[in-house]
Amino acid sequence: REEHITCCFCMGHGATGMNMICLAEADGFFDVLEERRRSSDLSYAFRTFNPQPYRGAMPISAATLNRMVLESQYLSYVIQEILLESEEPREALLEEASALLDEMSQNLQLGFIRLLGFIMNKVFKSVFSSIHVNEDGLTRLQQAIQEYPVILLPNHRSYMDFLVLSYIMFTYDLSIPVIAAGIPLMGMKLFGEMFRRSGAFFIRRAIGSDKLYWAVLSEYVRTIVRTGYAPLEFYVEGLRSRTLKSLTPKLGMLHMVLEPFLKGEVFDISLVPISISYERVLEESLLAHELLGVPKPKETTGALLKARTVLKEDYGCMHVFFGNPVSVRDLVKGKINCRQYNLVPRDLPTKPSKEMQEFVSGLAHMIIRLQERNVILSAWNLMAVVLLQNLQGIDLDLLTHKTLWLRRLALRFGAHLRWPKNVSDSEVMSSSMSLHHSVVRCERGRVYLVEEEGPGPVTQEEGVFRSATAVLMCASYRNQAVHVFTRPAMVAVAMTTAANDIFHHFTFLLELFSNELVVIPGQALQDFEEGCSLLQESGVIGRSDEEIYVRDNGQETIIFLRAILQPFTESYQVIVVVYTIVQYVSLSGEVQTYECLSSDLQKNVLSALLRMAAVTKTKV
Repeated sequence: REEHITCCFCMGHGATGMNMICLAEADGFFDVLEERRRSSDLSYAFRTFNPQPYRGAMPISAATLNRMVLESQYLSYVIQEILLESEEPREALLEEASALLDEMSQNLQLGFIRLLGFIMNKVFKSVFSSIHVNEDGLTRLQQAIQEYPVILLPNHRSYMDFLVLSYIMFTYDLSIPVIAAGIPLMGMKLFGEMFRRSGAFFIRRAIGSDKLYWAVLSEYVRTIVRTGYAPLEFYVEGLRSRTLKSLTPKLGMLHMVLEPFLKGEVFDISLVPISISYERVLEESLLAHELLGVPKPKETTGALLKARTVLKEDYGCMHVFFGNPVSVRDLVKGKINCRQYNLVPRDLPTKPSKEMQEFVSGLAHMIIRLQERNVILSAWNLMAVVLLQNLQGIDLDLLTHKTLWLRRLALRFGAHLRWPKNVSDSEVMSSSMSLHHSVVRCERGRVYLVEEEGPGPVTQEEGVFRSATAVLMCASYRNQAVHVFTRPAMVAVAMTTAANDIFHHFTFLLELFSNELVVIPGQALQDFEEGCSLLQESGVIGRSDEEIYVRDNGQETIIFLRAILQPFTESYQVIVVVYTIVQYVSLSGEVQTYECLSSDLQKNVLSALLRMAAVTKTKV
């Protein structure tokens, strides 16, 4: 048994706005695999499956769903528009639309769900010690599925994400979702078709201005929602996070799923934020190499089979937290005038207004914030924070002391934390290091990051690459916890760099790091007050009408919080525009962090500088 130490805010279905956040406990986790280990895989796969679907759903087949899309007035209107812009015959455009839909669409079949369940049961029991799910979250989800169309919105940290969600839904007799997946998965022999028949529909990554593709995709998504065909699952971040940190949300799919409500085709839609937390991620080494410029392996069946040795490792615990369903109807009240949609026929394309774009952006950022707040941290996440502030190594006793200090701080800041019960702190530290043997090692009572070994002599560049790989692997686990400290850390940095106008400097940091650390647009004051309140309640700072000051016993915490942001602040100072400059400075030893070599961080820097008009972009 384990103790789940929690204190977290989350939004309920009845909330009336994006800022209405209520206190909730996240206790009541149970291990999905416990019962599975006592029964056979075959009996699990062929068990009776009796989900309770959406009461307003029309029982239709995948083929009927596709026909509804092709025969829709919306698609017909768009094709007519394309005809006026080009000389292609209507029959050719209809054939192209049909081909696009055949490429894209899912073909959900219970038999393949059973097959996938059989395979995943074996895999999950092999690689994970446990998969913990919050029981009350499943109960709320079951109720929501029966009442309104449901949109499942998980964070995306691993290829395992969509597999584990379908596995849980099948295990507990919940309607199997249809899942938006990247088109490379479709090209995997055998597995691509298995995924399609398990509910995946495939979306091209580079759609660009292909008007017909956009029309087919958006009508397909809207038809799934308006008919209540199945719960719809997609990643609001768009891509798998290679840093294990939240990504800036993509808004296209969210616009599509909201439209049936805005046009009065459904009474309400339930958005369910889902937080998936891994104690150890299967792709940890792969992600670090990708960040350093190593090409991502193609998603093929051959590559999957070659990677099967990964399945022999131990990946510890996984936690899946189903958040409170969020009512779109409640969120829209007072923010969007839905009457404007009554003035235009439902089947005509409509361009989102500026008001609507801002609403969807705020909603997407809010979903990510809810995902972050329900992440379950482990002892290793806290250890990674400390290790990255001691890259030359740290005594095990000191690492233990600092991690326990950080545990107390994280809990005061509202983190969910999994810490084994009735186990000594030294055993927790030891088991965490054993699980993450690929990242950390302990020699003679001192703890170091593990660097990859390779044949032959090591050049200076190879040495930097190996050190950077070790740092980025460790940083990915720190990144899972960084949201807990983001706002207090920005207040701490602002206090020590701009004593006269702390809020102004805080908003500058918020804007500068908005690609690194996801914040809800337009809520700088709320974020500042949250950061100050957490520090004040923890006894770190004091406040009066005239000033904010550090208390005598708060200096250690301020120094620590500044150090959390140091890799980001230092990297932003180093990265100018050209990668070779970054590489040169790193090799010359003028900076203390290897994280500036991360391609994702470099992109975020350039994006921030462009957005803040600090640099300009020109074609050469």
